[in-house]
Amino acid sequence: MRYIDSLNLQSAGDESKKIKYFILIEPGLGYMIPVLQERFKESKIISLHVKDFPNPLNVQKYLEEQIPEADADRAKIIEWRPSLNYYREAYVNILSQAVDFIKRADAGARTTAAFGKRWVKNFFYNLRMVNKTLLYRQSEIPVIVTGSGPSLEQAIPVIKRAQDNCLIIAASSSVMALSNSGIKPDVIIATDGGSWALWHMYPCYREGAAALAVNLCAALPSQATCTPLLLINDGSFWQNIILHELALPSVLLAQRGTVTATALELAMLLTGGNIYLAGMDFSVNDIRTHTRPYGFDNLFFGRANRFIPYYSESFTRSSLIKKGGSMDIYAAWFKTQLISWPKRIFSIGGYNNIFENGKPSLNGSRKKDGGFFETKNETDTEAFCKRGISALLNALKNPQYAQNLKQELVPLLGQDLEKAIKETAGKVLNEK
Repeated sequence: MRYIDSLNLQSAGDESKKIKYFILIEPGLGYMIPVLQERFKESKIISLHVKDFPNPLNVQKYLEEQIPEADADRAKIIEWRPSLNYYREAYVNILSQAVDFIKRADAGARTTAAFGKRWVKNFFYNLRMVNKTLLYRQSEIPVIVTGSGPSLEQAIPVIKRAQDNCLIIAASSSVMALSNSGIKPDVIIATDGGSWALWHMYPCYREGAAALAVNLCAALPSQATCTPLLLINDGSFWQNIILHELALPSVLLAQRGTVTATALELAMLLTGGNIYLAGMDFSVNDIRTHTRPYGFDNLFFGRANRFIPYYSESFTRSSLIKKGGSMDIYAAWFKTQLISWPKRIFSIGGYNNIFENGKPSLNGSRKKDGGFFETKNETDTEAFCKRGISALLNALKNPQYAQNLKQELVPLLGQDLEKAIKETAGKVLNEK
């Protein structure tokens, strides 16, 4: 009891600030639990025992199942320090995984709160552009996955030599740099829901866009109506309901907060061969944050003047990115995941401090045969949006589904879900 008192935990005050989840790190014989249960009757207590997690990597997966992303800022980690003396490194490993989960989930929750309505609107708007969907078959061909980090420039000569022998999956932000060097990716992946993401998408169509792998919550240009889409289902209940109702094929890839993680998981789905990464730095090179050319270059150059030089603007931008810490969060997540992933993920060149660099060689890979995807023409696309909205509203009225849907959609749309969905639907259907 005295230990709990020393933590100065508050059970009163603003309802939205109350602790909803207690994560107990190796609580021993559980002396803390009755005290917490008495004082925080509505809170959930999650105990992490070393013996239950021989592989510390499973801690984050377990916490994802126990704590919704939207409540990450209402979770509190409590250590039982006497256990540290006994378990030592095993204790520290579990604590580290719990802390990483809180940081990552909290960052995701803040993004969700800021962009939730836009994501849902994008989803229904994009349904109107699904004219062709893709079915895939797994191959053994090597895959190159490109991000837009500064090191992509050094990797481009290697990619150019190997492009006829590898499947290339490119984050949309890297397409401009690839196209500038005469490289056309096989699949362009887009998951960002912000309108600024369109600056990366437009260059995809100057050379004729390849297949798009997209989360329907992403911001997509109207030209996507002419492009075959490999739909990405993030596994959420509300997306499953709609895609099932419309009988649209999709690949199941959970949201990871960064397109590079989704692109890598897509590569593992498409091939059993080696995977090579380029431009995935998770760091800033001096004042350079991205490869050149880059979709936002014209914005920065366009507003530069003698009072705000381009290099000064670049310094400010790189400083803000470093301070934000998002790259460190993603780098930590990748380091954790690598232990459980197959030993076939490599970085092109010596520019990445997370992935093993540059081996085995890309030389000798077999030629692409172009048979990875099969295009499926969709019918009744004009009605997709209305049918999807109707399916979601009907599911909300079904007691069997309502609770799960509210848990997912309230953080995105607010408490009055039916009203919010109808308003979103009205905006989408009235847009030409």
